[in-house]
Amino acid sequence: MKSSYVSGQIVEGVVTGIQPYGAFIYIDEHTSGLIHISEISDYFVKDVNQFVNIGDKVRVKVIDVDGSQLRLSLKALRHSNNRKEKLQRQQKLLPANTIGFDSLQSALPLWIKEKLDHD
Repeated sequence: MKSSYVSGQIVEGVVTGIQPYGAFIYIDEHTSGLIHISEISDYFVKDVNQFVNIGDKVRVKVIDVDGSQLRLSLKALRHSNNRKEKLQRQQKLLPANTIGFDSLQSALPLWIKEKLDHD
C-alpha cells in the first residue's frame, strides 16, 4: 500500500519500541517509521532512552518514504523551527536599509576630493 505521507511533512506518532540504533514510531494503522539515532539530536546520543520512551507521543518530520515505512527525524523538526526563529530575530536586529548605491554615488565626489586634498 502506498503511503499518503511525503518528505518534509510533520506528523505525530507514538514510540512503540527502542533499539540502540533508534526508535520505532506508530503513525497510523498502515504506517510506521523509524527515528534513526543520528536523527534524534545534533549532539552525541549515547542512549536513545535519554530522549524518548515507549508510549511517548512525538512530533517528527518525515525525511523519506519507503512504502508504508517512514524515515523520521526529531532534529530536522527542531532545525526548521530554529531557522525560522533565528531569521526572525536577525530581521528585527537589522537596521532599516537607508543606505544604497545612490547615497554612495552622491558621497563619492566628496571622498575623492578629500583624498586628493589630503595627499
